[in-house]
This record gives sequence, structure tokens and C-alpha cells, in this order.
Amino acid sequence: MKLPDERLWPLFARRWRPTVTYWSAFFSFGLCIAFLGPTILDLRCQTQSTLQQITWVFFSQQFFLLLGSSAGGLFKRTLLSSLSALLSCTLIISLVFAVIPLCHHVVLLSVAMAFAGQAMGVIDTIANLQLVRLYQKDSAVFLQALHFFIGLGALVSPLVADPFLADGSCVLSANWTANSSSSPDLQHLRSSLSGHATALHNTSQYPLYTEGVVITKVSYAFWIMALINLPVPAAVLTLMYHERFLPCFDNSPRLLDKDSQCSTSAVRDGSQGNVVPFLQGHLSGCCCCNPAKLRDRPATFFILHALGGAILFLTDGIIGSYAGFVYTYAVSPPLLMGHKTAGCLDSIFWASITAGRLAFIYLSYRYTAPRLLTISLVGVILVQCLLLIFYTSSVLLFIGTCVLGLCISSVFPSMLAFTEDILEYKGCATTVLVTSASAGEMMLQLLVGSVIHSQGSYAFMLCGTIASFIGLCLFLLLIYVQRVHRSHYAGKHTGEQKKKKKKKAVRVFVV
Repeated sequence: MKLPDERLWPLFARRWRPTVTYWSAFFSFGLCIAFLGPTILDLRCQTQSTLQQITWVFFSQQFFLLLGSSAGGLFKRTLLSSLSALLSCTLIISLVFAVIPLCHHVVLLSVAMAFAGQAMGVIDTIANLQLVRLYQKDSAVFLQALHFFIGLGALVSPLVADPFLADGSCVLSANWTANSSSSPDLQHLRSSLSGHATALHNTSQYPLYTEGVVITKVSYAFWIMALINLPVPAAVLTLMYHERFLPCFDNSPRLLDKDSQCSTSAVRDGSQGNVVPFLQGHLSGCCCCNPAKLRDRPATFFILHALGGAILFLTDGIIGSYAGFVYTYAVSPPLLMGHKTAGCLDSIFWASITAGRLAFIYLSYRYTAPRLLTISLVGVILVQCLLLIFYTSSVLLFIGTCVLGLCISSVFPSMLAFTEDILEYKGCATTVLVTSASAGEMMLQLLVGSVIHSQGSYAFMLCGTIASFIGLCLFLLLIYVQRVHRSHYAGKHTGEQKKKKKKKAVRVFVV
């Protein structure tokens, strides 16, 4: 029996080109998802809008990201359609970065962010789906690496933007020398908006002018990020060239002809080299969502989709709400941290998620996905219970934030790999899970924000703890349902084998 690393390295060596392309697309995703929080005040100055108006761009990005995640499943039928969508979306992200400095009205900026959100959602679905199809039972390791690149992009984006952010008020009114916002005030607002601005409280005391001379250099940050992102569509284009999907290969045998037929005949000559190993991994299950085929599915097939989606709805919702409101929680009573100290919590949380995904690349081929998921979900509950009990400890909040990020970091890739393994890599589960995660990230933040607004900051940890307990219960139910599901298919397979043996026996007797 080969060790995992002895088996995975040859797999990666044969398929490194598409794998690295999907990883780079997720770097683009992370780059785009993290820039809005730090730059929101400078964008407010650029559009000369109020704080309440500019926060609509957060909603625009999140809502269209959800729509894009759902629409991404439409491009999975062939490898050509998937790569074409990936190329278009990565180009759109670079284009949006380049166009944002030209958006001098909040409506135009919201439209630009809608395009970016749609592109991000499609990238999210396609990259996850294609990696699962490419590696199937070995996909857990590569999915962990894929999601590591989101964190890497999310870390790069604020670093690029930081040197170009205004230290003081970036819209100068006639009496700016007497009343302009100080740098600590602006830092407090930036940290408050570092999530997705679902709740704004007590911002009226900051004099943020909408009329006057605009002084901001944030445009340079967006142009730099547009250039950083350009190698990503170039990588996708290179992969399309390598797979003979570009028009210049019209006269040569095209791999697409085999991919588009969605039949077993496309892979039956694999031993003769007619279909490359890379494409064989993409062909399976491209017709999985055919309504005619769904009619014969057992109830457990649909329950597994629903449970997997519900778990990721909650866990991604916890990530989004924690990142969005941990600063507000830290500066509120009873902790009352300083603005600068509390502002580090969000960065620590995302850094620990990125480090956790890097660590789980190794752990995911040493341990099974169910074991990793159990440890992660139990760890999330324990950390949030401790934070809930010792809610007056600032030190524990920093330690807990770091451990929470490490524990929750692997839930999405591990759940995706586990669910697709149960459902035999048909690909439908990926679209459902990615869409559910996007919905949870948006909707749970709205819920937690409204609860904090009405009940106070202590409700922030309480909501996260309750969501964690529900997530673990749903996971235990998922384990039970997958056993029922597999026993059903095992019994069905045994019955089919007996029927075949009977038919053979009858034929022999007749002869």
C-alpha cells in the first residue's frame, strides 16, 4: 500500500497545470473579497456619499456573490464552458479594480461591485467543482490548498491598500481645520466596517463631509491590485491553449468533442491515450442534475444535500459574522479595548484561518474528512463557550480568536470533499454547498447585526455558540444519514448482482 504522499505527488505532477490555475483563481477571489473594508472610507470620499449610502456596496457585492455561486453550476457541463467562465470572471475582477477609481457616484460603485460579486461567485463554484472532479477521492488535500489561497489573497489586498489610505479626512470642507476627523476616529470607523457593515451604530459623531475638496490616493491601490490580478486570467488562457480550446486549434483534434458528449465512450480508449487523465477527471457526472435521473434517487440523496448545505450555511455564517463584529464586540462594554488594539482582532482571525488551511493540507491526507470535521466543530464549540463564559478577559479574546480561526478554517473544504465522496462525485453537491455557504455568510451577518443592535454586544458570542451547537448536531445527523444512504446502495448493488447471476443460470440451462 502506497503512503498518501507517494500517491498524491504523482497525481499532482500529472495535473499540476489545471490545479495551479484553479488555485490562482481563488487568490483572485481572496484579493477581491478583502479590499472593501479597509478602503471604504476613501471610497466614500471619492463618491462624496454618506456612510449609510456607501455601505450599500457591501450588500451589492454579497448579494451578487450569492447569485454568482448559484449561476456557477450552469457552466459545469463541459470543461470548455468552465474555463471560459473562469477566464471571463478573472478578467472582470481586474477590470473592476481598474474601473473603481473612475466611479464618482455610489450607484456606479455599487454596479461595479455587483459585477465583481457575480464573478467571485462563479469562480467559487467552478474552482471547487473542477478540483473535486479532477482528484475525486484525493480532493480533500487539494481543496484545503485551494481555500488557503483565498486567505493569501485576503492578506495581500489590505497590505497593498494600506499605504494609500487617508490619515485624516479625505473630503475637506471650508472649516476643515477646526472640525476634521482625527486619524484615530477614522481608524475606528475602518475597523468597524472591516466586515460587511451590516450594522452601523453611533457614527453620527464623526464629521464625515460629503462636499468639498477630495484628497485621496486610494486609486493607486486599485490599479496595483488590477495588475497583481492579471496573471490569473493569463494562467486560465494558458490552460485553455494547452487543452486546445482556442480557435487556432479548430483544424486539429479537439478535446472538447469528447468532453461535450457526456458518455462513457469518451473514456473507453483511455489506455490508448485518446483522452488525457486531466480530462477524464472532468468528464464524470457532467449530467448529474438531469431531472430524469433525479426521480430514481432515494430520499437520503436529497437529505445529504440539505444537511451539507445547512452545516456550511452556519459555519460560513459564523466566519462572516465573527470577522464583521469582533471589533464592535471588543470596543463595547465590558471589554472596552482601545481602537488600535481591537483593530488587530480581525487580522488575527483571518491570518489564523489562512494558517489553519495551510496546516490542514497535511492533516487532510493523514486523517479522514469525518474525523477532521468532528475535531473542528467540537473545537469551535469549546472556544466559543470559553469566550462566552470569560467574556471580560481581553487576553482570552485574542487567544480564542486565533484558535477559532484555526478550528473553523477546514470545515468548508473538508465538508465539500466528504459530501461529494458520499454522493460519488456527481458535482451537484458542490453547487448546493457553495451557494449555501454564500447565503449563510450574508444572512447570518444580517441576523447577528440586528440582534447586537437590539440586545447588546454580549449577544454576539451567544449567537455564534448557538450556531456552532446546531452545526455539530446537523453533522452528527449527516453521519447517520450517509450510513443509511450507503447501505441502501450496497443492498441495491447486491440485488442487481443476484439478478445477473439468475439470468446467467437461466441462459446456461436453456443452452
